[in-house]
Amino acid sequence: MTKKIYYEKVGRRYVPVYEYDQTLMDSFPKGNHLVMCYPGGSSRKFNIDPNYAAMIAAGRVAADAICEKLSKASEIRPNRRALTQEELDAWNNLIAVWGDEARGLIHPSVRDVAEAGVQAMMEEAEKLMTNPTVRKAYEKFLMVAELSKEK
Repeated sequence: MTKKIYYEKVGRRYVPVYEYDQTLMDSFPKGNHLVMCYPGGSSRKFNIDPNYAAMIAAGRVAADAICEKLSKASEIRPNRRALTQEELDAWNNLIAVWGDEARGLIHPSVRDVAEAGVQAMMEEAEKLMTNPTVRKAYEKFLMVAELSKEK
C-alpha cells in the first residue's frame, strides 16, 4: 500500500496536514510489546516491561506439567502423521528386514519443545483461573496495576 497524504484548506490553498503509511503503522520497534485484538479494533502497548517474576512463578507452579509436555514433544517419531495398525505392522516388518537403518525418524526442533513448555504453562494458568478466589485475586491485581501506571 502506498502512502496517503491528507490536506486541509487554509485560505485559498491546500496544505498537507497528515501522512498515513500502512507499512509504518504495522511495524514494531525493538522491544517488548503487547497487542490486543478485539471485536471492532485493536490496541498496542509499546515497550512494556515483561513481568519476569510472574513468569518464573508460573513456571515453578507448572514445572511438572512442563516437564511432561516437553518429554512428549521431544519424542522421536515417524516423519508424518500417526501410523495405523496396518502401517505400524508394515513398519516393524521393514525394520526386521532392513535393520535399524530403515528407521527414518525425525527429532523435533528446540522451538517445538519450548512451545510445548509455554503451552503447558498456559494450560496450568487456565486451571488456576477456574478457582473463583484465584480469578478474583488476579482481577484485583490487574486493577491495582492499571491504577498504578504512570500516565
